[in-house]
Amino acid sequence: DRLVGMVLGHPGKLPSIYIEIEVKFYLLRRLLGVKTDGDAKQNKVKKLGKGEFLMVNIGSTAAGGRVLGIKAENDMAKIALSNPVCTTEGDKVALSRMIDKHWRLIGWGTISKGTTIKPLESEGPKK
Repeated sequence: DRLVGMVLGHPGKLPSIYIEIEVKFYLLRRLLGVKTDGDAKQNKVKKLGKGEFLMVNIGSTAAGGRVLGIKAENDMAKIALSNPVCTTEGDKVALSRMIDKHWRLIGWGTISKGTTIKPLESEGPKK
């Protein structure tokens, strides 16, 4: 179970490893699967806020992410990931927010660019 979301491959053949991503995002109008007491305002999805902590799902990988900045005119968000993620530009992401002690889907997006790091080089098998 702990290997879910991990990527294995030959050196130089894997996608880049991102620690920060810029996402073109789309927010849902209302929360899914949340019962409210007749108050329609309560289940509306609020806009993303700077400094907010989100759960970012990329493929089968779930990573925490802090919103560093938002460009409202073109719905772009810059997100610092809590752990590095091996992915490519153009991949789809799901955005979730903690609501009433549960992660709730609030939107989705596409990775447009980001900050990458280099993987560690191994020495190979010893003889």
